[in-house]
Amino acid sequence: MNTLKYISKLKIIFLASLTAALVSATFGATSKELETYGPEKDISLSLRNEAIAAIARGKAWLVKQQQEGGHWSNPSFPALTALPVWALTMGDGKPYEETINSAVKHILSCVHPHSGAIYRSPNEERKGGGLPNYNTAVSMIALNAVGDPKLIPVIQKAREFMAASQRLGGGIFAGGMGYDPSTGRDYTDLSNSYLAYEAMRLTENVEDLRKEGEERADIDWEAAREFIERCHNDPKFNERPWANPDPDEKGGFAYHPDQTRAGTETNEAGVVKFRSMPGMTYAGMLSYIYADVDRDDPRVQATIDWAANHWDLDTASRDPEKKGTDREKEGLYYMLNVMTKGLAAYGQDVFKPESEATFNWRVEMIEKLVGMQKIESDGTGYWVNEVSRYWEGDKVLATSYALIALQIALGEPPK
Repeated sequence: MNTLKYISKLKIIFLASLTAALVSATFGATSKELETYGPEKDISLSLRNEAIAAIARGKAWLVKQQQEGGHWSNPSFPALTALPVWALTMGDGKPYEETINSAVKHILSCVHPHSGAIYRSPNEERKGGGLPNYNTAVSMIALNAVGDPKLIPVIQKAREFMAASQRLGGGIFAGGMGYDPSTGRDYTDLSNSYLAYEAMRLTENVEDLRKEGEERADIDWEAAREFIERCHNDPKFNERPWANPDPDEKGGFAYHPDQTRAGTETNEAGVVKFRSMPGMTYAGMLSYIYADVDRDDPRVQATIDWAANHWDLDTASRDPEKKGTDREKEGLYYMLNVMTKGLAAYGQDVFKPESEATFNWRVEMIEKLVGMQKIESDGTGYWVNEVSRYWEGDKVLATSYALIALQIALGEPPK
């Protein structure tokens, strides 16, 4: 594949807001081409204009926040710079070219040439180390989005690192990804895994550009599918004893094959059953799609049914201990981000829950995100989660999550 074809493919993936690329790559472009249906079919012109204005304010705010040296927030975590790059490259990235180029230099300064990983080693010992899987995954997506052919070898090497980071060899964590493969810890989770799967799918085009005879890098997708199933809170697909047959929980997802962060229930037989997590449910659905599971597959259908019947843009946690407190909003922007990507990849806009009103997720997501933006006196705007767990008190992180989600929800590159 030549350079022009490479850049053209990037435009399909990143400038068309993921939707067309994911549907085309995953479901094909013939009988699997999807259409919306039902009421509220379209985003109104006024709402579309509000969204475009919010995106422009958010991008202008991000540009203003970039630090000397090209990074945002903490320079020790390149993902915090890669997320703004991802947001800025969607749509027309030309006005932000200088900002993006400066950020790319910082990301490249975090590359480990031998392994291909993109992270900075921490100054002190931490459980997750320098979060190499997370930082590498987000960084390689951002570098691919830039569309500079000179970055191809870096992305290819990062793919080699990511493929080598997948835990294989049996056990409940096999097929997934953890924080740091160098620790040898028997641990993976769906959050790290979905980001790794996403990075491998959205950068797979660079494999066509390898030198003749060079080995292609990829993960074991069958092992990934098995791992995803072990996180699926549904006894039909998961033999783990915690899989919950309760209709209010069945079909959602847990954090990893041995933990949920939504609380637990104990049945009459004394067996602990997991409650389902909203953010992980969308991560699970998106992971199935990346792993080539068809949208009509019962696993995907069970997931989308749970998601539609638990539609909620206000709270990210279903843990009973957090209900009615500010802690319900922990990880809210993460959830809105992965929710938008998951629903866009699934390819349906309008849903009718069993006992709720029909809704168009794009319309409601846009209204929610536009309404949450905080506008400064200079006309720029940002997003922030006042409940700052999972780093969402960082305005740059929350703003990047929101901008990516808003542009995907809009469904076309903003003009």
